[in-house]
Amino acid sequence: MRAVIQRVTRGAVTINGQKTAEIGLGLVVLLGIGPGDDEEKARYLARKIALLRIFEDDAGKMNLSVLDVGGSVVVVSQFTLYGDTRKGNRPAFIEAAPPEIASPLVDRFVALLREQQVPVQTGEFGAHMVVDIVNDGPVTILMEA
Repeated sequence: MRAVIQRVTRGAVTINGQKTAEIGLGLVVLLGIGPGDDEEKARYLARKIALLRIFEDDAGKMNLSVLDVGGSVVVVSQFTLYGDTRKGNRPAFIEAAPPEIASPLVDRFVALLREQQVPVQTGEFGAHMVVDIVNDGPVTILMEA
């Protein structure tokens, strides 16, 4: 399971011209699911992301989590995080989990984040999405479980 976490001042997802998710201060999480991923990995990442201290405190140090700052999270499923570019010029996605495994695990990850008391909005699994990210800092963290 791979997550690209971006600290944002604003994030949104638009599908077919309709905004389906929109937050102010918080995180945009691009989430990729691999074939060996399971609920244990989803639980680990959800807890880590909820408590990840990447927001600045009054002293300007990254000491606060998304929970501490009252932020929200947008989760976007992104199988392209498993793109393999070692051969040729077109990525191969054979390491990404198939939709029947990935879709329920993305949903479970979102539920686990919500169990951590994080307000979460989402994109739509398998849809063509326009993701609007205003990265703050910029702060971008890559996590794997």
